[in-house]
Amino acid sequence: MPLVPSAMLPAPSEFARHWAIDPGICFLNHGSFGGTPRVVMAAQDALRARMEAETIRFFVQDFAGLVDRARRSLAAFLRCDWDDLAPVPNATVAVATVLDSLVDEGLIAPGDELLTNDHEYPACQNNLRRAARRSGAKVVTAELPFPCPSPEAMIDGLLAKVTSRTRLALLSHVTSPTGLVMPVERIVPELERRGVMTLVDGAHAPGMVAGLDLGALGASFYTANCHKWICSPKGSAFLHVRKDLQPRIRPLALSNNAEKPKPGRSQFLTEFEYVGTSDYTAFMCIPEAIDFMSGLLPGGFAEVMERNRRLCLAGRDIVCRELGITPPAPDSMIGAICTMILPPHDEARRLQLAQRTSVYHDAIQDEMLRRFSIQVPFWGLPSRPDRFVRISAQLHNSEAQYRRLAEAIKVLLEEERRA
Repeated sequence: MPLVPSAMLPAPSEFARHWAIDPGICFLNHGSFGGTPRVVMAAQDALRARMEAETIRFFVQDFAGLVDRARRSLAAFLRCDWDDLAPVPNATVAVATVLDSLVDEGLIAPGDELLTNDHEYPACQNNLRRAARRSGAKVVTAELPFPCPSPEAMIDGLLAKVTSRTRLALLSHVTSPTGLVMPVERIVPELERRGVMTLVDGAHAPGMVAGLDLGALGASFYTANCHKWICSPKGSAFLHVRKDLQPRIRPLALSNNAEKPKPGRSQFLTEFEYVGTSDYTAFMCIPEAIDFMSGLLPGGFAEVMERNRRLCLAGRDIVCRELGITPPAPDSMIGAICTMILPPHDEARRLQLAQRTSVYHDAIQDEMLRRFSIQVPFWGLPSRPDRFVRISAQLHNSEAQYRRLAEAIKVLLEEERRA
């Protein structure tokens, strides 16, 4: 339990009442697992009650219509065709699904190169390496700068690693470890022009990146979680597959529906909409999440995204100014999350100061939660001496919370130096 009384914590914003966040925690880590507003949770509860009241009617008669309703709402938000969207539990499952299908179909073969970079999410890189082992392909990793001076540095670093053997490129729209908005609208068309399939992990992008247009982007594959910045329940994600590739992509598990395509529906829709008995209500609640978040500010979801971005930049500036550190990237590459580079750390001394094994990547996170009731991620990388802190900005946050964070980091770093 936090040791800091909630009365001593900085106040969140006036929108915090819409979320069920523990009032005894200063929650600055929306980016990791998202947060579902109370109204959307209530909508999911109602759907679950409907499901349990008559499971046969729900799954046999009502199911397809509820999934299609969510697809259509999401497609309007993403600017794409609704029948190009497959419901999946999360973006990692979608990445694994695409790679598994490409290997099975022979579209990744011995001698091919699979391009990634050192800013990618570890789980997705794990699946890329597994696909390489299965197929005999080779993973090629572009080392991209961080701090990053410009979008061009990312573009040049990635394209420099493309060869005649590059078959597929995995890249994030918003990098999870480093919190950068990648210029995918420039990278994807260039890779596709060179004959390289693009698999975009957009886990953070919907609801964070303004102007997201999957139809115009033209990526081979695009996946994202809706539970992060759209704020739907956990387990609501999508896989967008370009129409010319849909016959080659199949879910990891095939249900009875795989042998019974419905009239007027593609095999892609038929196979992906239902892959066995599970709770699909999270995906079905995407329309409620979009509608609720869009109604919180006069300018709709566009204003929500812009407000979150401004708050993130303000939080970044507060932390950087207080600690005397430099922002890691230009404002144009920041959405609603920002990773900052702190002074190098000595993990052994940090653990000694904490007097226990760290539950998190860096023991300073344990101390931040235990002593200051602030939930925010810290970590380091084996390949470099730096340590990182990443802030998120959602409507429920306030600038006062980032000021408190900056003060707390300063205290803990000073204690560490004296240990």
